[in-house]
Order: sequence, then C-alpha cells, then structure tokens
Amino acid sequence: MSNDKYESLKLENQICFPLYACSKEIVRKYKPYLDKIDLTYTQYITMMVLWEKGEINVKELGEYLYLDSGTLTPVLKKLEQKGLILRQRGEEDERVLHVSLTKAGVALRDKALDVPKAMSSCVQLSKEEAQCLYKILYKLLKSDGEEA
Repeated sequence: MSNDKYESLKLENQICFPLYACSKEIVRKYKPYLDKIDLTYTQYITMMVLWEKGEINVKELGEYLYLDSGTLTPVLKKLEQKGLILRQRGEEDERVLHVSLTKAGVALRDKALDVPKAMSSCVQLSKEEAQCLYKILYKLLKSDGEEA
C-alpha cells in the first residue's frame, strides 16, 4: 500500500503547523516583557489598538484584532478592573459599547515602549525578511478562503 495517499496528512506538509508553533513561541517570548507592565499578550494588543485609536467600539476592536466577543469581553473587563480603560454604552445606540483609555491607560504607553525593541532582539529576521513575512501573513489573514 502506497503512503502517497496520506502525504497531505503529514505534519511537515501543513502550513498551519509552523504558523501555530511560531505564534505560540513569539507570544511566550513576549511574556517576560509584558509581565513588567502587567499585561497579557491579548491585553497588550488590545492596548496597542487603543493607543493608536484613542476610542473604538467593541465590534470594530474585535474585527481589528480578529477576536470574537467571547474572547474580547473578558480581556476588556480585566483592563477596566486594572483602571486602564473605560467601557461605555453609546448615547445614540445603547447596543454599541465604546472603549476608551483612562489616564493610567495613556500613561502605560510610555512603559510599553521597551517591549517592541526587546522583542526585535528575540526574533532573528532581517528587516527585509520581517517585512516580507508581515506581508505574507496579512495576505493570509485577509483571504477569506476563496479560490485564487
């Protein structure tokens, strides 16, 4: 019996596995730097969006981060408990939940400045390789499974 039939089931032939493993390892490398500013990785990326946008509604934030509300809601609750963000219902539409930074959330931005610099020394890619990988990964994220 030929094993060619099962070639597609080999782990080494799956693009998803090195993506998964790299993601897990990079998040692990972030941990000591994020521990210093008392954030998890998901809290950190949430704060990054808020530092950039200032205020955003939860639906847009979830789309931006590729997170569903079941994942995002506990993250936002924790950030609010830490005094870093405020969650407020929209005045025009109470179904819309807005998220904004507190003074403490804005101040944390300065403490977070060291994180990207520290992480760049953990990832052994040239600037060109990193830019290429970034483009490829976003191409994958933006594809919706349609045939090319």
